[in-house]
Amino acid sequence: MLKRSFKKVSLSFVLTFLSGISLYAQSSMNIDTVQIREPYDNVLIKKLNSDKNASTFLIFIKKEVKLHKHITHSETIIILEGTGVMNLGDKNFEVKKGDIIFVPENTPHSVKVTSEIPLKVISIQAPEFDGKDRVFVD
Repeated sequence: MLKRSFKKVSLSFVLTFLSGISLYAQSSMNIDTVQIREPYDNVLIKKLNSDKNASTFLIFIKKEVKLHKHITHSETIIILEGTGVMNLGDKNFEVKKGDIIFVPENTPHSVKVTSEIPLKVISIQAPEFDGKDRVFVD
């Protein structure tokens, strides 16, 4: 049974933690000031950091991310803006700013945006994400 216990973690704590990590990176940024400059139809992905242990992405979603799973890695999703309905395994639930969702490896998941603004999320995937283990589910 999957639980949403991660939701109780403070968003400001997570962002402070991520900010601290960026001090050790070769470059840093303020997630609140990232602007979308290029047009996109549905999903726009910005890689923030990556090494053999994990990859971190800033993702903007206008409509949806179709049902898929990752065979060999897990994913932590932090909702920064917008609202949606997420499917995680056999559960469907609403997501909003401040929610943190853990997706275990090999677990089907998707999201449909319900807000007028795009969902803006941080996706942390471990180990490093190269796109090869993403499998779309019918």
